[in-house]
Amino acid sequence: MLHDKDRVFTNLYGLHDWRLAGARARGDWDGTKEILAKGRDWIIDEMKTSGLRGRGGAGFPTGLKWSFMPKEVGARPHYLVVNADEGEPGTCKDRDIIRQDPHKLVEGCLIASFAMAAHTCYIYIRGEFIREAEHLQAAVDEAYAAGLIGKNACGSGWDFDLYVYRGAGAYVCGEETALIQSLEGKKGQPRLKPPFPAGVGLYGCPTTVNNVESIAVAPTILRRGAAWFAGLGRPKNSGTKVFCISGHVERPCNVEEEMGIPLRELIEKHAGGVRGGWDNLLGIIPGGSSVPVLTKSICDTVLMDFDSLRDVRSGLGTAAVIVMDKSTDIVRAITRLSKFYKHESCGQCTPCREGTGWMWRVMERMSVGRATVEEIDMLDDVTRQVEGHTICALGDAAAWPIQGLIRSFRPELERRIAEARANAVAA
Repeated sequence: MLHDKDRVFTNLYGLHDWRLAGARARGDWDGTKEILAKGRDWIIDEMKTSGLRGRGGAGFPTGLKWSFMPKEVGARPHYLVVNADEGEPGTCKDRDIIRQDPHKLVEGCLIASFAMAAHTCYIYIRGEFIREAEHLQAAVDEAYAAGLIGKNACGSGWDFDLYVYRGAGAYVCGEETALIQSLEGKKGQPRLKPPFPAGVGLYGCPTTVNNVESIAVAPTILRRGAAWFAGLGRPKNSGTKVFCISGHVERPCNVEEEMGIPLRELIEKHAGGVRGGWDNLLGIIPGGSSVPVLTKSICDTVLMDFDSLRDVRSGLGTAAVIVMDKSTDIVRAITRLSKFYKHESCGQCTPCREGTGWMWRVMERMSVGRATVEEIDMLDDVTRQVEGHTICALGDAAAWPIQGLIRSFRPELERRIAEARANAVAA
């Protein structure tokens, strides 16, 4: 159980002033100059020691990612890009951080950019986030006016510029290289890697792309010490995490909790439990729409961290917990996700462009039983031809929900097909 004193996001519910005065009263921008004075190497070492893993879904160690940037600045400037293009269905953590606690992100941008020798940072925010973008821009303006960023940021001698860039609502622009393409004014399509952004990123310069939550927690980690953050959670899955709980629960919410909390405890303690009681649970998608659904028997005991969920063939992803009770038509639910991925495919890679549409059309037939039992295996086979054969992970994201459905709910698919066939014969 996470104690209030260990919470990073102290205004997640907007109960207090989100502007600079309120943020400072809650401890933001406290001793930022002293943190910068300790130097780049100290900051990166602390981030490594903290065990923070990227909060955008992939779970890559944040400090290690920062260390990939060139040590010396050559002819090409360095950039930090913050990914605020939160488009994963079920995920709504970054928008609350930006709306209620924007100064945590602004301060994090300064510290992370300094650690990577970047004088410029861009925050790429999803176009639909109207109020969030307004709050973020207001926070940036306040920080400039107070001398916290800009020339000689915080009196540290470091010049730092921060820009808010609004996207146009394409899910694929949440992928780091597609985001960079969009920032450059091009069509938002992923780039082949290598070269990786740390070598050739924005405008062909060394660039690091990090999620909002990853950057926003950095100042608190550095103020309170890496050992404090590493002491929360489990080994290799340390710290706190904002979980988004939605679906068939009594009180949908965003909540900051310790990594490794049991899924059942998370839902019953913070979301009032499953509608109709825990025994009414059908399944849970634990990490946003792209990860495979878990059955109730797994949900009874599974822990909410990267490694525990990987071990049960799902993933923590963005920690967006989508709860489905027994009233759910699970096949329709996954069909709807298939339609989303078909719609959001950028069309660059053939397996994804053709596969997402094919999978959705088969799922539409499956949902009403207009298929054969043999097609279940064919559908599973096609998902594996899409998975891992595309430039970005959108192909994987389209394949995994269907794989999870077939693995966990195959009897339901077979029942529908048998029922539809029986009805056709009777007619």
